[in-house]
Amino acid sequence: MSEERHRPVVLIGPMGAGKTSVGRRVAKRLGRAFVDTDKEIVKEHGPIPALFESLGEPGFRELERDAVISALAGTVVVSLGGGAVLDEGTRARLRDERVVLLTVTPEAVESRIRGSDRPLLHHGGIAAWKRIAAERAPIYASLADLTLDTSNRPLSHVVDDIVAWVETEPT
Repeated sequence: MSEERHRPVVLIGPMGAGKTSVGRRVAKRLGRAFVDTDKEIVKEHGPIPALFESLGEPGFRELERDAVISALAGTVVVSLGGGAVLDEGTRARLRDERVVLLTVTPEAVESRIRGSDRPLLHHGGIAAWKRIAAERAPIYASLADLTLDTSNRPLSHVVDDIVAWVETEPT
């Protein structure tokens, strides 16, 4: 296996696109470790809603950047929180990695985020999701090497596409 194929695979996209579910399965198929940066932040610093409240969004994004940099140190599959790409330092670090953008339609995501404790959705629900997703879409697109929609496809098909892409990517 070439050095190129050892590079991390990073999943980005809006809240509810399936980054964690897809990432776990891709990692298993590739025989790699899986890291969810949101879970790492919670493990080290506590619940994300509390961090947003105590540190504000800028302070949280700093913790998130550190978690991303740490996660990218190995041959892993990494799932990033939806807003991780807002930090310029995080974006700069992702430019040398293989980045998969998972997209989802508002109709498909509505049931996925219902009852969520995600801080940015506390006021506005699906309308807030639509606004946030639209604001971030150009950033996601600028970083993505591969884009896949998870709205109406079985996750197994999305996983198959990512694994095939990683295994056939030119070196």
